[in-house]
Amino acid sequence: MATETSTQKPLRVGVVGMGWAGETHLKAYQQMPNVEVVALADPREERLLELKQTYAVDDVYVDYQQLVQRDDIDVVSVATPNQFHAPVTIAALEHGKHVLCEKPLARTSAEAEQMVRAAIDHDRVLKTAFNHRERGDIQALKQAIDRGELGRVYHAKASWMRRQGIPGMGGWFTSREMAGGGPLIDLGVHVLDMALYLLGEPEVQAVSAATYAELGPRGRGGRNDLRTMDVGGYEVEDLATAFVRLAGGVTLLLEASWAVYGRQGDDFGVTLFGTEGGADVDIKKYAWEDTLRIYTDVDNQPAVLAPVVTKGEGHVAVVRKFLATIAGGDWAQSRGQDGLRRAQIIDACYQSAAAGREIALTDLAGAL
Repeated sequence: MATETSTQKPLRVGVVGMGWAGETHLKAYQQMPNVEVVALADPREERLLELKQTYAVDDVYVDYQQLVQRDDIDVVSVATPNQFHAPVTIAALEHGKHVLCEKPLARTSAEAEQMVRAAIDHDRVLKTAFNHRERGDIQALKQAIDRGELGRVYHAKASWMRRQGIPGMGGWFTSREMAGGGPLIDLGVHVLDMALYLLGEPEVQAVSAATYAELGPRGRGGRNDLRTMDVGGYEVEDLATAFVRLAGGVTLLLEASWAVYGRQGDDFGVTLFGTEGGADVDIKKYAWEDTLRIYTDVDNQPAVLAPVVTKGEGHVAVVRKFLATIAGGDWAQSRGQDGLRRAQIIDACYQSAAAGREIALTDLAGAL
């Protein structure tokens, strides 16, 4: 007897923006049952033709509007530079597509609100691709927290620090108009998401932040492997730090850098302090083994636990959960709200840094 899944029409997918992230989305969809990637869009025709052949995709477009306007596409992944997240996502939602958008959801909270509003108005799912929360160490720590092993977590630290890693000096990453900011919106949003996910999505009340651009404007701290297009000089920060006040008296220290005179590496992670235990996720150069430590007491003596964790599935898990949400039919809490909350926090951090004072999130949060 045929199963219900096997009798359903396949979900048909289009991917807009075919850099590393877009290709990663494509490969993840192709691992899913009953899903077909039928179209790709990117302004670089040569890149499209290469991917069309490699992944056996039927149609390619240099104009994303041709893709999102197709009636036979159900799902669109948006993996463009940040400035195009809002217009591409909104166009896809208006044409009845469910959307998976790369992080950050948008450059500003105002753009993110427009995207969430479009998802509500057109009754579609909108998700942000926060792939690092799907790491094995983060998932294992989340399970330990949910079992009560850390008690009440009252303080956290989240950081992503690069010694030398400005992505594409002079490219879209370092253009404020195109990217919306520097390492805070690029890397910081990942560890912010990890921390909020582990803490159970507490309300964020206020932030006090500072940003610095000490190395990038002098041509230091760059790497050339991700150079994209020449759009001008260095317009964003190379280091950001923020103190974040959460509901219930919980606090979070957030730090992100592309370039800083510090320990050599590309390191990120989260530290948690709770009433019954603490934890570190310490990741160096994207490693996944031996990254989690849990601090507790055993027989009234301090003890350190080193759980064995799996690698995790990253974007594959993101895509699987996105598709499961669509299939489940309960979409009210899947309109991009988590991406919007993170956009509001990042936006507030930049405003705080510019104003030199604490910014309340109530100043940014809309009615959504």
